[in-house]
Amino acid sequence: MDATADELAGVVDLFGGVTRAELERALAEAAYRADGQSVDDDALGAAIDEAIESFALVRYEPGEDAAAASTADGEALLVAGPTAFPTVPEHAEDVPHILDIERRRLDRDALGAATRTRLIDAADEAIAAADTERLRTLIDISYDIEAWAPVDLADERTRLEDALEE
Repeated sequence: MDATADELAGVVDLFGGVTRAELERALAEAAYRADGQSVDDDALGAAIDEAIESFALVRYEPGEDAAAASTADGEALLVAGPTAFPTVPEHAEDVPHILDIERRRLDRDALGAATRTRLIDAADEAIAAADTERLRTLIDISYDIEAWAPVDLADERTRLEDALEE
C-alpha cells in the first residue's frame, strides 16, 4: 500500500489523532485487508515524514491534555493537518475497531499553537537557506493554518514575504 499524504491524513482522522506506531499498524492492517500484502516500512516512513513536512500531518504533544494523554500515554500524536484533504483508503474504514482505539478529542487551541510554532520553525529554516520555493509554499500554508485553527499568522506571512523580497 503506497499511501498518499491525504490517505495518511484520512486514516489519522478516523482516530482524531494517532501515534506514529499506531498509524503504521493501522496502515499495515488496511494493506493486509486490501490484498494480503505487507507495507514497505521504509516507503511508509518516508511518506509520513513528507506528510509532516507538507503540513498534511501535524505533530501534537498532548502534554497535560488528559483526554489525549490517557489514550496515548503522553506520546506525540499525528493529526490531520491544514493542507490535507483527508481521504480514507479503501479497506481502512474499520481499522479503528480492529485496533480498538477510541477516537481522540484534541484541544484545537493547543493544536493551533503547536502548528504555529512548527510554521515559525519552518520559516526560520527557509529564510536561513534562502529557499524561495519553500518561502512561497509556507505563505500558502499560513493561510491554510489560519482557516484550520484559531491562530493569526499575519506577522509570519509578512516576515516570509520580506524574505522573498531580499
